[in-house]
Amino acid sequence: MNSSSISYKHHRFPPQIIAHAVWLYVRFNLSLREVEEMLLQRGIDVSYETVRRWVFKFGPAIAQNLRQRQGCPGDVWHLDEVAVRISGRKYWLWREVDQHGIVLDEILQPKRDKRAAKRLLRRLVKRFGILPKRIITDKLRSYGAAKREVAPGLDHWSHKGLNNRAENSHLPFRKRERTMQGFRSPGGLQRFVTTHSAVRNCFCAPARRRSALTIRYHRLEAFDAWNAATRAA
Repeated sequence: MNSSSISYKHHRFPPQIIAHAVWLYVRFNLSLREVEEMLLQRGIDVSYETVRRWVFKFGPAIAQNLRQRQGCPGDVWHLDEVAVRISGRKYWLWREVDQHGIVLDEILQPKRDKRAAKRLLRRLVKRFGILPKRIITDKLRSYGAAKREVAPGLDHWSHKGLNNRAENSHLPFRKRERTMQGFRSPGGLQRFVTTHSAVRNCFCAPARRRSALTIRYHRLEAFDAWNAATRAA
């Protein structure tokens, strides 16, 4: 699928520098000031606030282009949720990954109940237009109640020990959360995790491609996808 071109008009720096700054911040566990220092070492004098604005403006568009190039998901989906505090209030970040560790979707919701689980399942079915062979969750009863209403005949395994794939997918987000010292708003968190997961899906080799040669080829393919996703209009 062809990616939509991105407009970099009215920006002093060329698209390659802007895209590289966004890639550094989203791909690696770096702070804005560390990205500023790395760019300065290359002779590019950019403030960390400028990098923040670039990530805010161009990150979602790049993530959308990367998701359009993403292949069909696996037939086993793992669902899990993790608690996040924003300005002292507790939220739940619901996430779904396939058996290869690819993040399919994630959505921030204020509650951990059947309604939230139904919203996640319906979003996935609407987005991909298919049902998986099986979903795997922990023992939270909201998943079973939501599944009975959205897809009654879907095979559902509910066991904490089987859901390590989804639980491990929270670890990169937790690392970034500590580096960023939390999030200021629910919208900012949702926007960042959407961009972060799309970039991570592109560059992290799935479990089935772990030899040195296949990882190298995967990275070359990822750079080609990134260049296509960030090309200027």
